[in-house]
Amino acid sequence: MDQTEVRDPLLSDRIMIDGNVTPVTLTTGGLLQWSEGKSQRRLEVEREVLGFSTEGSRIKIKAVVEDGGGICCVESRGTLMRKTFVLEPLSEVSLRVWCRNLQDYIDSLGRPKKLFILLNPFGGRKSASKIFIDEVKPLLEDANVEFMLQETKYQLHAKEIVQTLDLSKYDGIICVSGDGVLVEGLGPGFANVVLNGLLERQDWETAIKMPLGVVPAGTGNGMAKSLLDSVGAPCKASNAIFTVIRGHKCKLDVATIIQGETRCFSALMLAWGLVADIDIESEKYRWMGSARIDFYALQRIFNLRKYSGSISFVPAPGFEAFGEPCNQKGESTSHTCSPSHKEQIQQQGYQGPDVGLESLSWRKISGPFVSVWLHNVPWGGEDTMAAPDAKFSDGYLDLIIIRDCPRLSLLKLMTELNDGGHVKSPHVLYLKVKAFNLEPGPQTADRTKEGIIDVDGEVLARGKGTYKCDHKSLMTYDKLQITVDQGLATLFSPI
Repeated sequence: MDQTEVRDPLLSDRIMIDGNVTPVTLTTGGLLQWSEGKSQRRLEVEREVLGFSTEGSRIKIKAVVEDGGGICCVESRGTLMRKTFVLEPLSEVSLRVWCRNLQDYIDSLGRPKKLFILLNPFGGRKSASKIFIDEVKPLLEDANVEFMLQETKYQLHAKEIVQTLDLSKYDGIICVSGDGVLVEGLGPGFANVVLNGLLERQDWETAIKMPLGVVPAGTGNGMAKSLLDSVGAPCKASNAIFTVIRGHKCKLDVATIIQGETRCFSALMLAWGLVADIDIESEKYRWMGSARIDFYALQRIFNLRKYSGSISFVPAPGFEAFGEPCNQKGESTSHTCSPSHKEQIQQQGYQGPDVGLESLSWRKISGPFVSVWLHNVPWGGEDTMAAPDAKFSDGYLDLIIIRDCPRLSLLKLMTELNDGGHVKSPHVLYLKVKAFNLEPGPQTADRTKEGIIDVDGEVLARGKGTYKCDHKSLMTYDKLQITVDQGLATLFSPI
């Protein structure tokens, strides 16, 4: 905060606090300060105050403190706890002046006033309802934020809700769940629906500007972790909803995945090979909780599969040395058509970024592969920093490739996922790409068996002989194309 703003008083008065009359000052920069014995209490309204209420002649300032007692902001590493400070102006006139100035300053911050909240009571550990009641709702009430709560009742319910929601009534949509709800649309996961639902609306150009928020209450939580870790805050519901209340926003790249006439949208990641197999096939051990991932990872490493196939990509500047030049060109997504046809397309929703892929320089890497992993944000889960260099809105996807790796080295590599150390392994290729084509093939050891393509924790495509291969998936186990639209979506962000 600018020191001039800190020193420049907007309002100063003598007020009773804890039975003592003491000078209290509110500066133009939003610093509220007063004496407590021989020390000074300082509250930064923007970073520490949720809101306030009045009770008779008293003003109750609702703030957050770090668990342990000290005043903090969302950037601290501690869990946030609520704390109320009671100020009692000495006259009715003073009470009105203080209330007006406090409210005017809070209003000037551009915080959301009404939110639409989607809650998945079935996802993850089935704890979302309790998390909302215990950790989310009290902070929203302290901040005087109105909300409409909608629990989802069946698969893809959230998508249906978002596609018909009157967005003009709200300042943001909040997902209380894992990553499924933010991007749902493919399977039982919940969060993907909001992104896909907004982009499939006829008014998608307006709808996608709606700020989205994520409160971790599932087993994924990669988006919430990526946002909160960017300022060193813990991945907890209280920190996440305080981020929403403060109202800061950032842009988010959105990936469009196309296979023929079928398309879907992703905000988190795509995986094929080892990571996808672990993510999806470990569902059979869901009774083990989060330990199922580590348990099944060991099984897959010691019974390692490799997949034939190839990938081609448009590298970001600085990564042109990866792969070999190829003549393969992506299918153009440029939207050149007559006005009437363009209007018809717009009625079908967002079609992907307007990119002339055929004019770009493509590179190719052929298999076999152990794992191919595309990431849009740094964290794939609370304990998995998949892409340490990923940015929310740089216009690129981070590509992590493992082509061949001894089992013991692979085991060591997997243990380094918690801090991103795996990308330094000589067995890993790590680069950024603007566009990407995947041509998946069968397992090298048994060509009658294929693989799984996983998008944001849900099955996008299942090949022959895979886990639950009789279940329907959105796409087939065949060539697909991915392009990136820089900063298309908007997130509530801690900075």
